[in-house]
Amino acid sequence: MFVLALAVVMLLPAAPARAAEPVLDWNARAVAALLAAGTTPMPNLGQAPTVQALHMAMTQGAVYDAVNSIDKSHEPYLPALAPAPASASKDAAVATAAYRVLTGLTPALPAVPRGQLDVAYASDLAAIPDGAAKSAGIAAGAAAAGAMLAARTGDGRYGSFTFVAGGGLGGWVPTSGVIDPSAWVARVRPFVLESQSQFRTDGPQAISSAAYAQDYNEVKRLGRLESPYRSERQTAIALFHTASPIELWNRTLREITTGDGSVEQARLFAMATMAGADSIINTWDDKAFWNFWRPITAIRAGDADGNPATAGDPNWISQIPSPPYPDHPSGYTAVTTGMLLGAAEAMGTKHVDFTVQRPGTTTTLHYRHLDEAVRDVVDARVWLGIHFRTADVHSMVLGRKVTRWLNKHYFREVN
Repeated sequence: MFVLALAVVMLLPAAPARAAEPVLDWNARAVAALLAAGTTPMPNLGQAPTVQALHMAMTQGAVYDAVNSIDKSHEPYLPALAPAPASASKDAAVATAAYRVLTGLTPALPAVPRGQLDVAYASDLAAIPDGAAKSAGIAAGAAAAGAMLAARTGDGRYGSFTFVAGGGLGGWVPTSGVIDPSAWVARVRPFVLESQSQFRTDGPQAISSAAYAQDYNEVKRLGRLESPYRSERQTAIALFHTASPIELWNRTLREITTGDGSVEQARLFAMATMAGADSIINTWDDKAFWNFWRPITAIRAGDADGNPATAGDPNWISQIPSPPYPDHPSGYTAVTTGMLLGAAEAMGTKHVDFTVQRPGTTTTLHYRHLDEAVRDVVDARVWLGIHFRTADVHSMVLGRKVTRWLNKHYFREVN
């Protein structure tokens, strides 16, 4: 269950002051540097959430390897990384690993966010006493960042792949005249999976089927602009989940994470972000494979689809415009499932009581279980009118498979 709190009802209390925690601080700085305009005080790259997901996984993977090379309690992500002295400063290692990855990305960050990261890094290092421990920590972080940047060289980022408009019944067509400029995510080498298509979904429902008609009529009824059949609560939940999932779930995990402030937190964020990134990569590959039309296209052509249970409406409009890529499966649901359940694998539980606040508002959602948030996202994408339910359910299953694979093969405790 969840409780929805609207802006007119309550204001969140101010966050309690806390001591500096480098893993959490650098996660926030990384998100801010990559996030879309207008959602954080820090100027940004304006990267798409799919691209943000990849770069967050790189950053958090390097942070984990840096800390773990000192702690040595878990298996490294990149096994060739040499161990660091146990006396090395973990704070210096975290700051250096995150800073070096973010400032080593290609294309490079613009001058303003780069300058703000420069200042933050210098401030963090200045707070650490000079000496052998600090020097060893910096070296550990630099080694982990260098290994990550080298491992991701030639991984398919910023390639030439693009989605192609489909032809005929069920084929995806751009509804805004734009095709996703980051479609190349479908061909990026995964972080933990063996291939981009490892967890291929079963695909959309056959257009002639009763199951498709059920999906069709649900989104037609509840997902249309200003639908009289959608409750105020449903609309609020749907619009809540239009915020960037990368910002939303990283911030949520910073608030609910537990651990000693270093290796446990670093492991949690590495698992969450890598599960999210690979869920996105597999999803984008799946979108290209199925290339299925969006509800707005399907509903406007309903009278010509051959299914007697799908009455068409040539004037139908979704609650929000459809994104510029195919329907099946849902990217927002996939990255949400991957991030939250990846974190659950790290924490050893899904039973977490937490509140999420939408950026730039005082609107909050309260959950008592990570799966509740995932299920809300499944509903929200239907209520927004941009996905058939099957696309979201299959994404949820895909994300679960990614997190189970990751937990079985990576980040395991030594001995």
